[in-house]
Amino acid sequence: MFDYETLKLIWWVLIGVLLIGFALTDGFDMGAMALMPFVGKTDNERRVAINTIAPHWDGNQVWFITAGGALFAAWPMVYAAAFSGLYWALLLVLFGLFCRPVGFDYRSKLENPTWRNAWDWALFTGGALPALLFGVAFGNLFLGLPLRLDPMMRASFEGSFFSLLHPFALLAGVVSLSMLCAHGGSWLMLRTDSALFERSRQATRLCSLVFLCAFAGAGAWLATSIQGFSLVGGFDDLGAALNPLHKQVALDNAGWLANYSRYPLTRLAPLVGLGGGLLALFGAQIGRGGLAFLGTSLAIIGTICTAGFALFPFVMPSTLDPASSLTLWDAASSHKTMGIMLGVASVFVPLIIAYTLWCYVRMWGRLSNRTIEANPHGLY
Repeated sequence: MFDYETLKLIWWVLIGVLLIGFALTDGFDMGAMALMPFVGKTDNERRVAINTIAPHWDGNQVWFITAGGALFAAWPMVYAAAFSGLYWALLLVLFGLFCRPVGFDYRSKLENPTWRNAWDWALFTGGALPALLFGVAFGNLFLGLPLRLDPMMRASFEGSFFSLLHPFALLAGVVSLSMLCAHGGSWLMLRTDSALFERSRQATRLCSLVFLCAFAGAGAWLATSIQGFSLVGGFDDLGAALNPLHKQVALDNAGWLANYSRYPLTRLAPLVGLGGGLLALFGAQIGRGGLAFLGTSLAIIGTICTAGFALFPFVMPSTLDPASSLTLWDAASSHKTMGIMLGVASVFVPLIIAYTLWCYVRMWGRLSNRTIEANPHGLY
């Protein structure tokens, strides 16, 4: 059995893997639906776009559910603080996600153009809104949250939904939205042809360019203007292993960049993010969907790792009381809980990955207008 501190690090990595898995799989679902009203000019083209993700979207949600469950079990204090303090923001994400299953099921029930157009914009909302808000959430982690712990370890959130809409957080939202839209566009390039392929190619190229500019801009802003947090005494001071209020947190402008100096290997993450964005842009420029999809996948991995490495070991920094900031060291479950969870994860995560890959292999192929015309009532 691993020691307690090693388990905390392992679960920090595993939750990161689950977030990356969610962004890679459900990310192109959200991106494709955010682009669908713009790249699909006819009803059949929009149905083609919808049916490229139809066999997979609900399975991809498993990553989101698993990540939420892992967060609850591994970092219960973070789960409690996030789902109480950020209640309205998370509820908005949930309402956005509701639009997708309802939109898929009801859009084709009637052939009325007004009916279908309304559901198309509902599907757009279900794709674009969560993609934007996930980025805004990450941006607010760098800014710090108005969070305070009392001596009984009860978290109180003293902000509002509108206080989360800081310009830097909105820029982080643009990073997330453009990244996932580029991912969705490259997916449509892989699965469609003709005019829909061409418009998806143009959308992927535009979104990749926006992502590169926003990602570089957010990095420059973070380096020059955002107050950073750091643990006094370094990561070896484990006095806060059971009580977050026992630690000391310093505020300094180099805080969010310190890990890149301390661990030079972490500098690969932003390079992978930028390199992936450039590869996606190049793949879209030459019309190679596979190359563009590889690029957007690398951009997602690099972007999430960049944020995770910069924040480490913080999970939810606090602006009201820096000592109330939650880190992977002091917000974790018990040693036994994390050990049992690791055993369960070691069995089921590989199964999820294997089943997901099998589904994609079995259901692969390009869709076209002819596919829709041949199955007018058997597809979304």
